[in-house]
Amino acid sequence: MWFCRRTLFLILCLPSASLLAEAPGPPTAGPPTADPPTADPPERVHRISQEEYEATLHYWARQHPETVTLERVAESSGGMGIFLLKITNSDADDRDKQVVLITALHGGPERSGSTTALHFIEWLLSESPEAQETRRKQIVLVMPINHPEAFFQTDRFRNPANIDPYTGGGPQHWDLTRLKYTSAEQAPEVQAVLEVVDRWKPEVHADLHGTGLQEYPPERLGDRTRYQGQTMFEVTGSAYSNFALRPWDWRVTEAMVRAGEEAGFPSDRFEADAQRSLGGPAMAPLADRNWPGQANFYTAQYGYAKYHTMVTALEIGWEQSGLARLRGLLRIGNGRWQSEPELGYPVDRVQAFAGHYVTSYGRTAAARRRSRVELWQQQGGFTQAMLYPQTDGRDTYFVATSPAAASGFQKELDPFFASIAQRQDIDFESFHRFVRRGPEVQLAVAPGSLPSELPPPIQHGIGFRLRLPYQDLRVDAVMVNGQPLEQDAEHGYQSWLANGYTQVQVNLPPEVSAHQDLFLITCEYTPSEQRRIGWTPPPEVLKQLRSK
Repeated sequence: MWFCRRTLFLILCLPSASLLAEAPGPPTAGPPTADPPTADPPERVHRISQEEYEATLHYWARQHPETVTLERVAESSGGMGIFLLKITNSDADDRDKQVVLITALHGGPERSGSTTALHFIEWLLSESPEAQETRRKQIVLVMPINHPEAFFQTDRFRNPANIDPYTGGGPQHWDLTRLKYTSAEQAPEVQAVLEVVDRWKPEVHADLHGTGLQEYPPERLGDRTRYQGQTMFEVTGSAYSNFALRPWDWRVTEAMVRAGEEAGFPSDRFEADAQRSLGGPAMAPLADRNWPGQANFYTAQYGYAKYHTMVTALEIGWEQSGLARLRGLLRIGNGRWQSEPELGYPVDRVQAFAGHYVTSYGRTAAARRRSRVELWQQQGGFTQAMLYPQTDGRDTYFVATSPAAASGFQKELDPFFASIAQRQDIDFESFHRFVRRGPEVQLAVAPGSLPSELPPPIQHGIGFRLRLPYQDLRVDAVMVNGQPLEQDAEHGYQSWLANGYTQVQVNLPPEVSAHQDLFLITCEYTPSEQRRIGWTPPPEVLKQLRSK
């Protein structure tokens, strides 16, 4: 229960009325009276045993052999099994499927995260039309209990090595330069999740949190279990302590919130509902006016850092609420996102510069996944540029994927032209004519970081996205390195209307990307309207000024 660690929120974590009744009340005046009737103790929630849990996993695997693959992926610090369920229709081609990982990294004390995962598995194995569609279109990986000692024995967050699997133990246990977890032997509960992420490179990783017993100190824990009526403040999308643990697109969070609301469950929206700005080290003197969370690195963010996996977290008071919001998330993977040309989650933009994007390449989900991972791991070294100022009817996006190609990206045009004039992969005359036809006077450049060694060629294709700010226009020409492209989803360009833009996607297959390190994208278009800019003072003012 994330908020109970902060003094500010202790009032929200008071025990139930039945527990408060155990404390002595204030003295009362007057004659003694009969003891008031004692309230019935609340109904306790069934506490799942390890035997019941593992037997259920094996039951599901036996009952659904064409859908469920059960794997014991690791052992916990105490030698208990950590399990992974892969749920998908085996008769549908896996190459066309999105991959989603669902974990409960605080599933120990925060029991409703794990129990929501179990309810979710039951729904996903049902005959619900939506569940059937999800099994056809996605591979859903579920790790319901990542910390079995905590769930079945201790009701504490930390393992015997004092490591919380949710955070991985803190920054001292991570080498973020190499993206390596340095305490794998002390925290197999963490390492098990990381190995699943490395194997599957999912599009989405959703981590489930919720109610539990962690707020009881050990001396008061005894044989308590959760009680019917125990709940918590439900939150969708992120963590109060770590505002970096969230989807990069707030519309994904809103889709989950909307699904919860439709099922009757509201959600908190963090700093938006608190009406606070995000802060950071430079704003420390204003800490009392900013959102109290900070950007941290937790276990679930490993997939984002390494593979551009979208991450999200849920705080769950009622399992049916968590299930509804998870279903809202998975609906995105079953459909086509607002501005994307392919089915699936919006995870394919790996670099950005002023509304231009490097994107993954591929006609299948598996192909785009390979491309996404390769480009994501190299994109920090890409140098990007465009002609500036920008001009109606023209758009440009220049990307260099090697230091040698990037060295020619000069602000002034003449040195830039000189650096590319002799390249064999450019039709220099065609490209030069395009640039000189316009009024732009220079390049705007976003340098990449210098890699310690020469980057390898891009093996899995590459894409580039332009967004033209007109809903009605004619695309006249799209070129790469001065060479015209045809409309083609595999080697060429596509265009469509989305989010108020005409989106133009350039797709270059592996046989092109593996032999080029410079991509000069140019686009000419004719809008259906002429938009004028500027302002002129009222005639009376001009007349007055002329008369002086």
